[in-house]
Amino acid sequence: MKLAREVTLCRLCPRLVAWREEVAETKRAAFRDETYWGKPVAGFGDPAARLLIVGLAPAAHGANRTGRPFTGDRSGEWLYDALHRAGFANQAESISRDDGLRLSDAYVTACARCAPPKNRPSPEEMEHCRPYLEREIDLLARLRVILCLGQIAFTQVMRLLGSRGATLPRPRPRFRHGAEVILPRPFPVLLASYHPSQQNTFTGRLTRPMLRSVFSLARKHLP
Repeated sequence: MKLAREVTLCRLCPRLVAWREEVAETKRAAFRDETYWGKPVAGFGDPAARLLIVGLAPAAHGANRTGRPFTGDRSGEWLYDALHRAGFANQAESISRDDGLRLSDAYVTACARCAPPKNRPSPEEMEHCRPYLEREIDLLARLRVILCLGQIAFTQVMRLLGSRGATLPRPRPRFRHGAEVILPRPFPVLLASYHPSQQNTFTGRLTRPMLRSVFSLARKHLP
């Protein structure tokens, strides 16, 4: 896909270019025999998807290593397990780009396309990536629901939709797990979940039933 090629060639953010390539060179000991992707990570999934899942950014030793969103790390284990149980994925595991995983009616992407230091892309870096997310939304002609993983993704997507003419509720909806924002058509329904990061899953802030419940909610909007 043309957009995917453009994403992987992007070098707009010097800090992120340097970091992603340094990580790919030094590697983590557990993956020392692997060749890291070390480039921006394009979205992945069904081009006819009605559900779009938006995360924050590739993990340094996850997607930055494997080249596919939420692949090769603990966050992906939780996300794709939930997608599989909800009928959006043909398998629960996401290990590598050639592991046979296929998504049906779902597409996974992120606000930032490069792994950032300390998992914190700057506002300017996310603005550089914003056109990619806008174009993905335009290409997903059947889009009905956007599920945002984490507060930053929720804020960024709401701001993007507002800039495109969506009438946002007043007062502006706050991020919370299970938040549901119904926008006038043709804009999609906006849902929110805690990000399946280890910071949330190890502490019990996010449990597997909680994550699965958000996908059940998404299903209700996809008759």
